[in-house]
Amino acid sequence: MISTTVFSTVSVLCFQPSLYAGKPEKQRPNIVYIMSDDHSMQTISAYGYGLNETPNIDRIADNGVLLRNNFVTNSISGPCRAVVLTGKFSHKNGFRDNQAKTRFDGSQQTFPKLLQNAGYNTAVIGKWHLGSTPTGFDYYCVHTGQGTYYSPVMIEPDGKHTYNGEYATCLTLEKSLEWLDSVDRSQPFCLMMHFKAPHRNWMPAPDKMELYEDMEFPLPETFYDDYDERQAAKEQKMSIDKDMRLDWDLKVSGIESQAKGMNIEAELSRMTDDQREVFDKVYQKVSEEYRTSGLEGDALAEWKYQRYMKDYCKVISSVDDMVGKMLDYLEENDLLDNTIVIYTSDQGFYMGEHGWFDKRFMYEESLHTPFLISYPDGIRFAGKELSCMTQNIDVAPTLLDFAGVDIPSDIQGESLKPVLTGKKSDVRDAIYYHYYEYPLPHGVKKHYGVRDERYKLIHFYNDIDTWELYDLDKDPHELHNLIDDPEYADVKDRMMRKLHELQVQYEDFNPESE
Repeated sequence: MISTTVFSTVSVLCFQPSLYAGKPEKQRPNIVYIMSDDHSMQTISAYGYGLNETPNIDRIADNGVLLRNNFVTNSISGPCRAVVLTGKFSHKNGFRDNQAKTRFDGSQQTFPKLLQNAGYNTAVIGKWHLGSTPTGFDYYCVHTGQGTYYSPVMIEPDGKHTYNGEYATCLTLEKSLEWLDSVDRSQPFCLMMHFKAPHRNWMPAPDKMELYEDMEFPLPETFYDDYDERQAAKEQKMSIDKDMRLDWDLKVSGIESQAKGMNIEAELSRMTDDQREVFDKVYQKVSEEYRTSGLEGDALAEWKYQRYMKDYCKVISSVDDMVGKMLDYLEENDLLDNTIVIYTSDQGFYMGEHGWFDKRFMYEESLHTPFLISYPDGIRFAGKELSCMTQNIDVAPTLLDFAGVDIPSDIQGESLKPVLTGKKSDVRDAIYYHYYEYPLPHGVKKHYGVRDERYKLIHFYNDIDTWELYDLDKDPHELHNLIDDPEYADVKDRMMRKLHELQVQYEDFNPESE
């Protein structure tokens, strides 16, 4: 843990920008932190999976560093956002799940507040999803709840505004550029630009409706996983086959929705007539294909997978376009070299692996999350990949470190500045994870666990009590639970000790009490 001055609440509030008076402002980096919702590593072309192309997001990696082993602490949207803001695990920042009663405590210490008190202009634009009003920002323009793709309602300091006819991804970029144009350039800025996309239900922009329609996506090797010896995996409710909705998710018309909050017609009603015309041109054909095909069983599951992948990649293409426009803006305004640009997601996502969509599990696809960073004035690498183990608790201390702001001792993450500048080769030897949201909405059991460079140990608790152990070198898809394999007894014991060590380190002393 990198630790300098201990900050109490009082000392944070009293921290004076004048402490930086002797340091030229141009040496203090600007920050553009770009985060999408549910964007998988598999669908960023810089990671090499070959499913789609994201040339603009890739530009960040080409100009900086790509982190290959970046992990979350709790694979679900709101908690991930709280972790990023605070640099603390969910049990410390108080935001464990996305249930309606959960609210982020905006009075607590966050890295935007620390930057703001150190003289930074700060803003958050796009998705917030933390229940409470944003604090620590000079300006905010955030979605209500999950937000909508079309004609979004945004909360701003002067109240709610409906942006009729706008597409959420484009609006997030537009409002971000408006704020950058208005900001005092004599001071550094920190912009958190959060896209709603590619969150469910994957509503494409008008100019992307026909994209990928002729594409056939490869079926994942584990699509027909039978979950043998993995009780929690067997009892989930996030299967493309059984749980993905034809109406809400796949836009098949003429099917009455029975699911609360999943009415496709309500979403379509937010479109303009021109937008709806473009939508109907594509999705009426999709609906007719479903109704006339007579698909069932595996054939229907695979058809649903193809429709899911097409729509998911369509909405990502819009995100990639907006990232490109932001990078162009920074370059045209001579800001790129002295700006830390990060692209990441709040967690990973399943692209049909194990037959799933969504996230939540500590398995690799949802535990990993993409992280690409460039900062030409401070990170001399270009096109470099790092395989060290990093986590989203590291965002806050990393940005504070680069900004020259002391890192409070109660932040649980590590600054990545030493590895990003070549002074260190690793950050930690294992990561800790804890997921809380059960039973709704996807029936994923509460669990915690530890992962090192080769092995992973998971404990599912609550209404079950099961352990899972994986050798990721021999079993990268996590199909073979080794918890009772005598050949792995020593590994099991070592991972149990490491799990306890991290629970003590992060003060998660009673993990099954929540």
